[in-house]
Amino acid sequence: MTHAIQYSRSSRLVLVTGPSGAGRTTSIRALEDLSYEAIDNLPLSLVSNLLESAGAHRPLAVGIDCRTRGFSVEGMIDLIDELQRSETPEFELVYIDCNPDVLVRRFSETRRRHPMAPAETPVQGIDRELDLLAPIRDRADRLIDTSEMTVHDLRAEIASIFKPKDIAMLAISVQSFSYKRGVPRGADLVFDCRFLRNPYWEETLRKQDGRDPGVQDYIRQDERFQPFLAKVTDLCTFVLPAYRDEGKSHLSIAFGCTGGQHRSVMIAQELAKGLAAHDWQVSIRHRELDRRRRESGLTRTG
Repeated sequence: MTHAIQYSRSSRLVLVTGPSGAGRTTSIRALEDLSYEAIDNLPLSLVSNLLESAGAHRPLAVGIDCRTRGFSVEGMIDLIDELQRSETPEFELVYIDCNPDVLVRRFSETRRRHPMAPAETPVQGIDRELDLLAPIRDRADRLIDTSEMTVHDLRAEIASIFKPKDIAMLAISVQSFSYKRGVPRGADLVFDCRFLRNPYWEETLRKQDGRDPGVQDYIRQDERFQPFLAKVTDLCTFVLPAYRDEGKSHLSIAFGCTGGQHRSVMIAQELAKGLAAHDWQVSIRHRELDRRRRESGLTRTG
């Protein structure tokens, strides 16, 4: 028979779970950056004690998965039931989900052993874990599917959902892309960089990308580069406080060029650095570079 947990007056409790490789650890770290008291892989038997003694001044995030000491589906369900019966002001069970095929790819890229199949293939471990966690997934208050997310995307998503109510925060995602593959879905501000001189036509720079110093120097020689970057930066620093004050939690800024490799990558890097210097929370993604890296990883492991 379980006893009623007497909670401290913590303003929020977030319990994070999900399959290995989906992004649970990244989510816990993102919550910690949002001033949550974050504890990962706490034994189930100690969760009640933690909740009874948690301080009143900070929200609490607890990460649990199949590797947690004493983990069982029955024990997890009992804990969820107890939390939902409690008087804690805000409790959410968050399940970080992911497509099985993507999980297989992630384990292949990192060459990690799956915790539920240390001597077998990751596919077998993934199947076992997803079956095991299915009843818990069904109880989740919030599902976050990371199949199409980068680490930066997930951190921005967590920030947009779980920022403490007394913190006015706007999560900004800056990304580069190729117009050949289309404008990213959900982009709020889109800028076309194709008017800048193209390093692709320089043989020694063709295989490099916009993070390379040689590529950056080449683009900077275009007399239009600096005024363009200055005007875009000025526009963003002007509108971002207005978006934040209107309650917008996430803003996506996208830069496109022909191949998504040189000009858009450099401009995205430069803007992200400039906004971070002004204390904005910024994540950066290079869509085409990420795609090529994934494809290269699949080629090596296939």
